[in-house]
Amino acid sequence: MSKALFLSIPSHGHMNPMMGLANELVLQGEKVTFFSSEEFKKSIEELGAEFISYKEDLNIFQKKEVKPNEEQSKKKSLTGLTSAFLHPEIFIDDVLNEIGDRNFDYIVFSAAYPYAKLISQILQIPAISSYAVFATKDELFNKKAKAEIEPKKKAPFGLNAEIIQEFKKVRENLISKYKKQIPDNIMDLLFNKGDLNIVYTSKYFIRNMENYDESFIFIGPPVYKKKYTVDFPFEKIEGKKVIYISLGTIFSNHSTDLNNMFFKAFANTEYVVVMAAHKVNFSEAEIPENFIIRDYVPQLEILKHTTVAITHGGMNSMGDLLYYKVPFVSIPLGADQFFLSNRAEELGATIVLDTNTITAETIKNSVEKILTTSSYIENSAKINDSFKSAGGYKKAAEEIFKLKNK
Repeated sequence: MSKALFLSIPSHGHMNPMMGLANELVLQGEKVTFFSSEEFKKSIEELGAEFISYKEDLNIFQKKEVKPNEEQSKKKSLTGLTSAFLHPEIFIDDVLNEIGDRNFDYIVFSAAYPYAKLISQILQIPAISSYAVFATKDELFNKKAKAEIEPKKKAPFGLNAEIIQEFKKVRENLISKYKKQIPDNIMDLLFNKGDLNIVYTSKYFIRNMENYDESFIFIGPPVYKKKYTVDFPFEKIEGKKVIYISLGTIFSNHSTDLNNMFFKAFANTEYVVVMAAHKVNFSEAEIPENFIIRDYVPQLEILKHTTVAITHGGMNSMGDLLYYKVPFVSIPLGADQFFLSNRAEELGATIVLDTNTITAETIKNSVEKILTTSSYIENSAKINDSFKSAGGYKKAAEEIFKLKNK
């Protein structure tokens, strides 16, 4: 039995695939210690892994203000990714202090965990990186791709020259302190490459394999047997035509106009509409009687009853839909969702709608087209076949053991 250290950004999009990997390793006899936030404590412990809470809220993709400590009193309060880049102590020192004199055989980290590679170098153990983002750094930030990702965004994640200059000082201090190499490109901190790198799709789904070297493995979507403790009225969807709508846990609370379009498109229709709307305030909305809205739903169980879905195109959601052969319409909202949705459309598996021009009518018409055009089902089946032959978490565990035994 070996000991594995897990570090992840505590957001559902990054945690879900890593929890599946932790689950597989525990089943194969490994001892897993998983750092995360209190939100995921129960789920991690149910896997049989040890849970350790971060001292700080490290959900860097939320614009939550991080106040400087005494040593940083001269610095301004920062938010979101900026705090991650310029306050490395909450990503490095707090974790190392908590680890103490524990020994681990290897580390598994979210590629987007800032300074994860540095921690693996300090601990001098093999590093496995979990890529919850579909597009590579070059694809996300080169000039040609920017229009496809987020056309209105002026700078990646709002970074400006002042922040980048401040990062250079932080980098120099870290190199002096730890005597380890740190990337000089600030965005490399969100794409920490390991000795082994896990991507949750198939080679068939990848647009350009030239962007990946031999250290990358493609295991298919992060599907595993999840334990749900969420009550849901399944009797209301049994035997009915069901539309499942999920815009993810990050972007769903920024989509009031979209939610109103969904109401208009499907109110009083033959469908029962299930909406996963994480932390969305519907207090002033008129919700149609045929809608079931929950903060969180048991997604894989819902998909067993789903006729058609509408998704933001996040990696976890799209992987589940393709794996379970559920027809879907894509409405990408940010990050790599544009790449994922456009790639699925290139392969003939979905229709992509633009939030700048979308209407209730186009949503309804697209759903009907997906359901009545056989090619979408046929092309989705091809992707499904490639997913199921990719090997899943068992393949990932096999490659981790190979690396460990070296």
